[in-house]
Amino acid sequence: MDQQKIGAFLRELRTEKKLTQEQLAEKVNVSGRTVSRWENGNNMPDLSIIVELADFYDVDIRELLNGERKSEKMNEDLKETLMMVSEYSEEEKKKQTKQFFTYIIGSVVFFGILVVILVFQLDHVHDAFRNMAVFSAIIGLIYSVMSIVKFKQLSGKMNKTSYNNTKIIFLVLGIVGCFISIMLILFALGV
Repeated sequence: MDQQKIGAFLRELRTEKKLTQEQLAEKVNVSGRTVSRWENGNNMPDLSIIVELADFYDVDIRELLNGERKSEKMNEDLKETLMMVSEYSEEEKKKQTKQFFTYIIGSVVFFGILVVILVFQLDHVHDAFRNMAVFSAIIGLIYSVMSIVKFKQLSGKMNKTSYNNTKIIFLVLGIVGCFISIMLILFALGV
């Protein structure tokens, strides 16, 4: 315990009530000199007087023993905590937005390949190239679905657990699709 801090706090509380040291001394049945010693940090009030002072000043006993009002410190701590949460939230939002745009760009690129396949009907190209295009289209489809899922998660329509479960399902589907596409490419190449 910091007696100097407690003494200064006792002085502050007394002056807020617009009392002299003598007037306070009369209220708690001690001498004015005793009150002066408390406020200078030379002595501490007895426990019974601390309880009486806390009640008289309408403060918590812990506040008296800490030498400061909790509400002021708590407000400062709360403000600092809210600032840190806000910064974290902002960084998390930027990260999620970047991830969302990655899915969108992937979808556009890979669906572009699918459009090329459908528009130009690449029957005359080697089966291996056609299979590679199908492989790219599968990846594009997965990217597209994941961008929709990510959008739902960012907009609050899907919680993080559901998002992660969906992500795992599409990851497994993507791996299986890639494996099948690679096997078809190798088969087309005659390997």
